[in-house]
Amino acid sequence: MVHALHELGRVLIAHGTVIDLRPLTGSWPMEVVSRRQRHAIGQVKGVDEGIADDNAANEAMKTAAAGGLLQREQEELFDFHYYWDSPSEAREYIDEEWSDFVSIGAEVWEEVRRHWAVADADARVSVRLKMLITRWKKLD
Repeated sequence: MVHALHELGRVLIAHGTVIDLRPLTGSWPMEVVSRRQRHAIGQVKGVDEGIADDNAANEAMKTAAAGGLLQREQEELFDFHYYWDSPSEAREYIDEEWSDFVSIGAEVWEEVRRHWAVADADARVSVRLKMLITRWKKLD
């Protein structure tokens, strides 16, 4: 990330805008949801490597700000929901796309399947991520 920020400093015009948008690794709620109900099942937990990556990204942005490259203008946290039509679809996606930075215990998957099997016909599996969005301005 530090190399990317140096390259950004080279190519971005003065007073240009940089958007830092990323999920914060930690513990995300997994739920089975329908129009009528929301069942909290368990947590998708960040693995050490994902948490270390978050910390490294935060440090790189602090270094860029301290070095006079960027100035933080605005920062917000917000929820972002992923939805899948079935537990098997959720597991396939998570195993393929997120396995490097999250883990989900077997007991959580069992609870997801159990709640989904008796839920309303429109039930879906959901994971709610905490997202960080920060707007930065390049200084002269």
